[in-house]
Amino acid sequence: MKIPIIFCCAALLAFSGCIRAIAVSTVGGIADDGFEAFTSERDLDFAEQALPGNLKLLEVMLKSDPDNERLLRLLSQGYASYALAFLEGKDDARARDFYIRSRDFGYRIMRRDAGLAKALDGSLDDLKGELARRGKDDVPGVFWSAFGLGSYIQLSLTEPSALADLPRVEAMMEFVARADSSYYYGGAHLFLGTLAGMRPQMLGGNPAKSKEHFETAIRLSGGKFLMTYVYYARAYAVQTQNEELFTELLTKVRDASLEILPEFRLANAIAKKKAGMLLAKKSDLF
Repeated sequence: MKIPIIFCCAALLAFSGCIRAIAVSTVGGIADDGFEAFTSERDLDFAEQALPGNLKLLEVMLKSDPDNERLLRLLSQGYASYALAFLEGKDDARARDFYIRSRDFGYRIMRRDAGLAKALDGSLDDLKGELARRGKDDVPGVFWSAFGLGSYIQLSLTEPSALADLPRVEAMMEFVARADSSYYYGGAHLFLGTLAGMRPQMLGGNPAKSKEHFETAIRLSGGKFLMTYVYYARAYAVQTQNEELFTELLTKVRDASLEILPEFRLANAIAKKKAGMLLAKKSDLF
């Protein structure tokens, strides 16, 4: 009995689709491991050259599986990390663009869920209400969406349209702090501490709350995630004009070993670089 060629082609196409899905799933697991290898890198120049190509590779993989949460998370984290590490202060226009990419990949994670998608398109109260019903499983998508958007806003403080989204960022980070406060070494508390510390009190700044968030983040990371100290100095110490604390925090970062957190040597190397830059500008800040 001869099998019609159309059925053969259909079977081949289905088999090809299965193989592609398996390949993306498998490589996606390798990508997770590869990203961990990347975050443990200590050489900033090497990391700066390597990350763009790897991000584009992840985007190619995503074409075959557009809703793959693992790939979306890695892309959101990767673009935010690149902007923070290598663009801020050098090319803020590109940094803002990369933070928007980070936000958009994070939003794609959130939009996989109909309830969160509707809340994103609704009011601030809609978003808060939906997040109040959510738990730990939703933390990664919400955190990286808020990180990308919040970082964009911090580089766009003269743009009213950007500032209008700040309450949404706070709502998302407050959700993360409530649902999984230890996520990304207390990252939500670090971000909330920065927001509360850098704004004047008349615009919602709160130095006491800022200090509380930073101290919580330090406790959650065991004091090993050095970027917390950098933003503690940059946001709280500068805003309160506490020069002694500023120097103490940044000296701690400058003198720390990258081996205190081997799996995040890269983030700590970036923190040490930023600490040195801030110490060099101390006379302009106080």
